[in-house]
This record gives sequence, structure tokens and C-alpha cells, in this order.
Amino acid sequence: MATLRDVAIAAGVSPATASRALSAPDTVSATRRTKVLEAAEQLGYQPNRSAQALASGRSRHLGLVVPDLSNPFFATVAKGVQAQARGTRNAVLVADTDEDPRIEHELVRDLQTSVDGLVLCSPRMPAALVQECATQGPIVLVNREVEGIPSVTFDVASGIRQALLHLRALRHRTVAYIGGPATSWSEAQRRTVLGEVEGIRVVDIGHHRPVYPAGFAATDLVLESGATAVLCYNDLVALGVMSRLRARGVRVPEDISVVGFDDIPTATYVTPMLTTVSLPLTRAGHEAVTMLDAALAEDGTTPTTAPLPVELVVRESTAPAHESP
Repeated sequence: MATLRDVAIAAGVSPATASRALSAPDTVSATRRTKVLEAAEQLGYQPNRSAQALASGRSRHLGLVVPDLSNPFFATVAKGVQAQARGTRNAVLVADTDEDPRIEHELVRDLQTSVDGLVLCSPRMPAALVQECATQGPIVLVNREVEGIPSVTFDVASGIRQALLHLRALRHRTVAYIGGPATSWSEAQRRTVLGEVEGIRVVDIGHHRPVYPAGFAATDLVLESGATAVLCYNDLVALGVMSRLRARGVRVPEDISVVGFDDIPTATYVTPMLTTVSLPLTRAGHEAVTMLDAALAEDGTTPTTAPLPVELVVRESTAPAHESP
């Protein structure tokens, strides 16, 4: 296995210079840094993370806490976080809270003892607890806003408007809405605009877990409402709705249109393919790590971003409303 001394000899520099080129690249010239990096790559040199941590005071580990890794929404954000972290030579420790705010709080406090900073994706904790955790180390939020904490969010309100305008253009006038968890910040953002599109009456089907079985179970309430279209909190709920509709002999989209939210890969694997609001999930993971790196730099700034844009993707699960007999 190649050592730092081997890299230094191959690059024609001292071991001290090779060490600085790898751990603090701004302290050496560009020419020497390039030689060291090329030598390290050719020799397959792997730096000793424990030694680097002792020297820098950094563990080179970041934490990522998500409500449910089985949900493709969070898995895709996680891939974005990990890809960006690799580029900055950070490892990522991932924890799943099973949608439980109490477990979430415990996991965050435990992780903060072993990581340099945390990305919290859609945290379910009350804002006060999130702020308390932020006093113990740098935190960046994804899909949640809490005062004083950097965050990456999506323009979900725009997504709801786009979906409702699309359904109105298809002559739907009564739309059922299957909501997400009552503790979800994103759910609250969706509900602020449900009544804003003129000419659409929204029937509230209530709060539900953001999982396939919840959509399956809520479908009977949708059919009872008389709605000709249903807008779902996320794609997993929408897929559950489509399954139950099929079981009851109701055709999609001929009898009822279905719209999801998130644009997970499975949205294109089903028949009919799901019309949904697409969110830039991988980009959100990238930006969260970039913001966390800025917070760790301790330059006195608190980075902020505008909500990331979203886009309605029209596929096969929506069609003009059927004519009443």
C-alpha cells in the first residue's frame, strides 16, 4: 500500500508539502498540488482519515437524517448528498427515523457527537427542537424552513397551482386532495394554495401517512366525494390510489384523473404512467452539502437559497373530465 512518503518521492516534493497539498491545498502552489494529486492517483494512495481528523479537528464525516429511506424521495436526496460529499472527501452517515419525531431528536443528538455537521431532510421535530439541535453543531435543512437555520426548499406551492390549473384546463371542477402528515412543513405549504385556483372546488380527504397503503385506503373516500380528479401528497400515495381504483373497476384516466407529487422513478413504470410534479431532489442534496460546507467554514455568513423550481410533468393518468350523464 502506497504511503505519503511514496507520493512525495513520486511528485518530487517533501512529505510535508505532499501532506499540505492533500489536506490544505490552498497552502501550496498549483503546480506542486497538481503533481502531488497525480502521484497520489497513480499510486492509489488513500489518506489516513483518522490522522487527518486529529490534525484538522474535523472528522470528515457528515450526517444525513431522513424520515423514511424506503421512500424514493428521501433515497434520491440521499444520493445527491453522498455524491456531493464524495467530491469534498467527506463520508456520510445516514439515519432513518421511521417518521417518528422522538426518534429523530435522539438520532440527531447522537450523530452530533461524531460528525462535523448534519443535513436534516424533512425533519418532523417541532421548530424549537430543531433550533436546540442547531446550537450543538452546524445543520442544514432540506424541505423544511426553521428561522435562523440554512435550508434548501422546493416551490411546492407553485407545484400545487400547476397541477390544479392543469386539471381545470381538462374541465375538472371538483378535485379531491389526499394530504400528507399533519406534522409535515411541506404539507402546510401545499394547503396554503389549495383554494387559490378559481373554478376548482377542492375536497379535503384529510391527513395521511405518505405511503402506498395510505393512498389505497383513502381511495374509497375520494370516490364518495364525487370528485373527477384526485391530487395526492406524493407519488407513493398516488400509486396506492391507482391500485385501489383498478380493484374497484374505476378506470384511470377515463373515469377519474390522478396527479402525484415528487416524480419518483416508479411514476413511469406503472400503467398508465403518472402525471406528477417533478422536484429536483438530487440537486437539493448537492446544495445542502454545499451550504453545510459553507457553515463549517465559519466565515460568519448564513447561506440561503430561493426555493428550487418545480415542474408539472403531464403523462397518461390525467385526461378531460368525463361528461355527466
